[in-house]
Amino acid sequence: MDIIRRIEDLKLIPVAVIEKKENAIPLGKVLVETGLPAVEITFRTFSAAKSISLLKNAFPEMLIGAGTVLTIKQVKAAVEAGSQFIVTPGFNPTIVDYCIEKNITIVPGINNPSFIEWGLEKGLEIFKFFPAEISGGIKMLNAFSGPYPTARFMPTGGINDRNLTDYLKLKNVIACGGSWIVKKDLITSGNFEVIKKLTKSALSLIKSELVNIG
Repeated sequence: MDIIRRIEDLKLIPVAVIEKKENAIPLGKVLVETGLPAVEITFRTFSAAKSISLLKNAFPEMLIGAGTVLTIKQVKAAVEAGSQFIVTPGFNPTIVDYCIEKNITIVPGINNPSFIEWGLEKGLEIFKFFPAEISGGIKMLNAFSGPYPTARFMPTGGINDRNLTDYLKLKNVIACGGSWIVKKDLITSGNFEVIKKLTKSALSLIKSELVNIG
């Protein structure tokens, strides 16, 4: 299945910071068993690439992406480790062009019309809206829908259980990125039972309130 289609079907992509690679497998196990077989591993730690590799080998059914990617070197490391898509916090034309050339799925970060137009010109239609809440949130995404009807977004930053479904109800939102269900301190402390509860709660919200989306 197409990567973007899988993201759209899942509706929620956990965004995780893994400081110790030993925590990768327990995290993946919880997400898979809970019914959310996906994760975006941010390149904010030295364990990112190794964590992606461990998850890919242990859970081949998982959709695994690399986030906070800032350099071509990180793109190469992520893809070599098994990442299926790249997410950047901003719109870096060097990384975007490289991924397009290499046929790597990329979701670049934007929060204004200029970068949307730049992306559309390069043939992209899917963008990470970041940081979502402080960049105008739902009102901004609604404003984008008029002049950019083909652009679709994965809002990330400030998403939580109180606003998740409000974002997902927007026609130009394919999914949300969320770190609240896989908080860094929960992963580091090995508190995977709480992660399981938060994940189940998020999936319940999606199922109960958004049965007609998609």
